[in-house]
Amino acid sequence: MPTLDDILEQIGEFDFFQKQALFFLCLLSVTFTPIYVGIFFLGFTPEHHCRSPGMAELSQRCGWSLEEQLNHTVPEWGGHEASFSSRCRRYEVDWNTTDISCTDPLGSLVANQSTVPLGPCRDGWVYDSPGTSLVTEFNLVCEDSWKLDLFQSCVNAGFFIGSMSIGYVADRFGRKLCLLVTVFLNSASGVLMAFAPSYTWTVIFRLIQGLVSKGGWLTGYVLIAEFVGSNYRRAACIIYQAAFSLGLIILTALAYALPHWRWLQLTVTLPNFFFLLYYWCLPESPRWLIAQKQNEKAMEVIKHIAKGNKKKLPLSFQNLNSEDEDGEKPKPSFLDLVRTPQIRKHTFILMYSWFTSSVLYQGLIMHMGIAAGNMYLDFLYSALVEFPAAIILMLTLDRIGRRYPWAAANVMAGGACLITALVPDTLYWLKMTAACLGRMGITMCYEIICLVNPELYPTFLRNLGVLVCSSMCDLGGIITPFLVYRLAELWHELPLVIFAVIGLIDGGLVLLLPEMKGKTLPETIEDAENLHRKERSKEKAIYLHVLASEAAPK
Repeated sequence: MPTLDDILEQIGEFDFFQKQALFFLCLLSVTFTPIYVGIFFLGFTPEHHCRSPGMAELSQRCGWSLEEQLNHTVPEWGGHEASFSSRCRRYEVDWNTTDISCTDPLGSLVANQSTVPLGPCRDGWVYDSPGTSLVTEFNLVCEDSWKLDLFQSCVNAGFFIGSMSIGYVADRFGRKLCLLVTVFLNSASGVLMAFAPSYTWTVIFRLIQGLVSKGGWLTGYVLIAEFVGSNYRRAACIIYQAAFSLGLIILTALAYALPHWRWLQLTVTLPNFFFLLYYWCLPESPRWLIAQKQNEKAMEVIKHIAKGNKKKLPLSFQNLNSEDEDGEKPKPSFLDLVRTPQIRKHTFILMYSWFTSSVLYQGLIMHMGIAAGNMYLDFLYSALVEFPAAIILMLTLDRIGRRYPWAAANVMAGGACLITALVPDTLYWLKMTAACLGRMGITMCYEIICLVNPELYPTFLRNLGVLVCSSMCDLGGIITPFLVYRLAELWHELPLVIFAVIGLIDGGLVLLLPEMKGKTLPETIEDAENLHRKERSKEKAIYLHVLASEAAPK
């Protein structure tokens, strides 16, 4: 008896319908980028110093340039590297005094300049930036700089919690419903954030975006993986991932054109409302419907796919039933992820791999950004590195398989981190080349795990499995800033050594997973348990029983 993949071979595994669905879902992938990495622009911290009453008038009277004003009136202003005092402290003097000297203003106020008292920035800050960010609007600097960390931590916390809840909803109530609900909540909260009156409300709306956005993105990933045949699953998933990389470039252009964070937030959010039209554009996953014993609805979707591909559904496929059609519908459970030995092994390895990918991906960006120059160019270059990674995977995954390129990418990322740490700064070109190779390697790991994760779980458990495992990615995102910035205080290259160890361990672990090249997606727990066998036993899959109709009119 044929499986759904057999039917797709007849009506098209990757024809017009699947390409159209992939295009629609890639648009969703593009708009997830500003939520995942938008803090780079929304939370940009420009150079700043305390605002002091009377200082601007004094500078104008004396005819100082900006640099002269800063040297005369800002503590420890060196012109090259600002210190805590220059950013967060000001001289406790009265700059409105009429007899202040223009050549030595402090000397005319106090006898000994080293004894001038310093105080906090009671009147706010002056920012060296033509635009605005969360930092400049809410003054998230000095004693309140931790609030920017809290803002990003709330996004990752939302990702973590949403991974659990959204995954259950998608497996329990369907991919399409889950997708539409997350799109609406993400759009509404994103617009509200753009008009948030205070820092607190901004954090609340960003948290809501975190709760639903990643779950919606991964649901779209699972949906396209279930629409296409097994021979095209790899290509579809890599293209979906590449759309995220394209979003990085688009975000860079928008951030450059819109230097004010509220306009940028509104611009990247409004397109999400158009995704509500997917109610009419995308059907429910036929694999999910079959797993839920809703075979009549599954047949309607199959006929819709055949019509979209301009193919005729053979008479022998006009009606279908799965075995035990009247039996109880399988319901996803968190215990199913660890109840059986093979799925338990898959779950733990995938969780560690998600954690590794997140720590190295975000960590390398943060580490390279410690001495950042032009933030737009730096961000653009880091985005462009991801496209060669996608091309390499397109050329290798169907020829070699998943495991060996995955292990090699981990080894490349870990090895590159170690080389970057050990190469002296005098060999700058070699250091940067190794860093770029590390970024490319971990990008490949990210794209492979997004492909392999849904392949290793049965249909009724697939979305929950993906989102629970990927929740470790969010945990990694929460702790990565501490790994980078705290360890770098001990030794600037120490974070890279830690990244190398984490990546090399993951390179060995992924070899313990089954190879999924050319295999059909598992439908049941038994299927997933038998994936490690070279030849899957067809008796243990859910098959579609074909009811041939002798008098079925065309």
